[in-house]
Amino acid sequence: MSIGSFLFLFLAAGFAGFVDSVAGGGGLVQLPALLLGVANKPIPLILGTNKIPSIFGTSSAAFSYFKKVKPDLRLTSMMAIPAFIGSVLGAHLASHFPTAVFHPLILTLLVLVGIYTWRKPQLGMHENLRFTHRTRHYVVALCGLLIGFYDGLFGPGTGTILVFLLVMVIGYEFLKASATAKLVNIATNFGAILTFQITGHIWWKLGLALAIANVSGAIIGSRLALRGGSPLVRKVFLIVVAILITKLSYDWIYN
Repeated sequence: MSIGSFLFLFLAAGFAGFVDSVAGGGGLVQLPALLLGVANKPIPLILGTNKIPSIFGTSSAAFSYFKKVKPDLRLTSMMAIPAFIGSVLGAHLASHFPTAVFHPLILTLLVLVGIYTWRKPQLGMHENLRFTHRTRHYVVALCGLLIGFYDGLFGPGTGTILVFLLVMVIGYEFLKASATAKLVNIATNFGAILTFQITGHIWWKLGLALAIANVSGAIIGSRLALRGGSPLVRKVFLIVVAILITKLSYDWIYN
């Protein structure tokens, strides 16, 4: 790999960590960058390598969040464990499943998410929990399994969708939802890494090098989010959704 290509990937990983730590969606920066920077490598290898900087960046962001934001660890575990299982299943099918089929589905979902969030300015500004305690656990378990499967199979937008589900379905405020999503995202990344490693689809040297940049961006982003609170996270969330819609639309039309 040339120095220019590596620097491009390094900067992209740093920005991805920043975006992902605030509102999710770092995959929309990091994965396309890898597809461009190492275009001569198999897709499963690129997908597997992408998970290395992602899990390091997400872990560092989670550590920063938890100094001030205390998640419901029982609810988080009820979401994270099925998400881990779903991610393993998705990663196992990554090399056999045409990920292009996700484009219209995810695109439609993101458009609805963006419109709904934009039209509801008070959404996620304050915690307003829904369902009974037990039902809430069943709901997050199902959500975790589905989003974990998607993350292992494809990935871009996982963190953003997680944040929205925790705000809209569970009733969390944006800041707490973003912090909780980080733990669940760690579980999905870990499940995918295990599966891709078994099949030999991880370029560890590149992944660990990009992890340095991703962690740096994640630390800056999480600190900024803690200062700005839920209003800032909501604004970044809407920007990320808009970029995701644009990116997926372009891929769907021209690829």
